[in-house]
Amino acid sequence: MELRLLATFEKVAEVLSFTRAAAELGYAQSSVTSQVKALETALGTELFERLGGRIRLTGAGERLLPYARRMAELAEEARAAVAAGEAAGTITIGTMESLTTYRLPPLLEYVHHRHPAVRLSLRPTLGDATRQALRRGTYDLGFLMEAETEHEGLEAEVLAPEPLVLVAAPGHALAGRTELAAADLAGTALVGTEPGCAYRDLFEAELAGSGASGPSRPEFLEFGTIEASKRAVASGLGIALLPRITVQEELASGALVALGWEPPFTLFTQLAWRRGKRLPAHVRLFVEQARRLARE
Repeated sequence: MELRLLATFEKVAEVLSFTRAAAELGYAQSSVTSQVKALETALGTELFERLGGRIRLTGAGERLLPYARRMAELAEEARAAVAAGEAAGTITIGTMESLTTYRLPPLLEYVHHRHPAVRLSLRPTLGDATRQALRRGTYDLGFLMEAETEHEGLEAEVLAPEPLVLVAAPGHALAGRTELAAADLAGTALVGTEPGCAYRDLFEAELAGSGASGPSRPEFLEFGTIEASKRAVASGLGIALLPRITVQEELASGALVALGWEPPFTLFTQLAWRRGKRLPAHVRLFVEQARRLARE
């Protein structure tokens, strides 16, 4: 079994599509198909069932997949071990906009300048998608911002609590009130990122549970990104619950104001990887630097 064939098999098993696997690997689709067939011939069994336009792993394919992942990890470790002591290799990292923009730049800058042979590939995904990709082995590491710190099939390390703040435009009707309950937010226009974002989902559940949204779940004006959400709030389109680090400049300049409502939940920025995964040297280096910067 060649590592190249195993890597192609792993990618097809991940995306369950020869066409998509070919695009992500940079191969022609015919090349991916022939590589999988060559591996099936070498093993004497079919690895995928073809069901019209869809495919799925056979029992043999499911049994091979964890071995393919382990062999890929060992190959990466071997390359790093012979790189004359220099950390080298690619790290695929799942993360979210707020962390990529406001938390990670010092870490990314450090690794880029101190360890130029380490290539960082950042994939923008929210918590559930990040966790699934880590379990599948698609990502090496994942940054999470969650209230829960235990995740099935994953090792997770808490780096820091992530304070949240409810913000509004300075002229908003609630801006002058020092203490607010969830019920006080009834009828207030809400701005949020997309569903699946941990703090948006928790805020929504809190408002629904308090009756602040009436008989139904609250409705959000969804702007997709934090930057767009901040602009919408500053324009008076509603209020938003956001990580404090993302609005520090706007709070300092007066473009936004913090409202007197304290979230009844706490989120933690975490770094996670698949349980049982042996982290190669360059990945361990990244984890250690993340720990160091979190302590500082």
